[in-house]
Amino acid sequence: MGAAIEQKKQIVSEIKENFKNASSVVFVDYRGITVTEDTALRRKCTDSEVVYKVYKNNLIVRALNELGVTDFDPKMFEGTTSVAFGKDEVTAPKILCETMKEINKMQVKFGYVNGELADASKIEALSKIPSKPVLVSMLLGVLQGPVSALARALNEISKKQA
Repeated sequence: MGAAIEQKKQIVSEIKENFKNASSVVFVDYRGITVTEDTALRRKCTDSEVVYKVYKNNLIVRALNELGVTDFDPKMFEGTTSVAFGKDEVTAPKILCETMKEINKMQVKFGYVNGELADASKIEALSKIPSKPVLVSMLLGVLQGPVSALARALNEISKKQA
């Protein structure tokens, strides 16, 4: 019995550590997915440096309470629950929401983004934000526009004078 309690304490401390290190945490009802679908989801998460785990609900609640996070509804932890811990705000929601659309079996319960409670609709909205490399390229495109226009204008002026 002592070993089981010690193991649960380790799991609770693992959950707390993952929660502290994450910018986004998404809680999902994963009921009905097959082993193949779960394996594909785990692979996507691993490739994107998202920690995806299945924990017992009471251990998740205990970890959150120990962290002082109590603004959630305990009824959200009924049924099956898996958790995705993302290092940024959009990667974990994006992976989970894309997977939900592909297999049409999972459902987002709620999440935390930068320590604030986010309902399922906010998590889905985050999933639609482009990734950081895409946003950077969009910004560069916007910044290049005026410079390109200036270069073309100067080129036209030099052609007229010649």
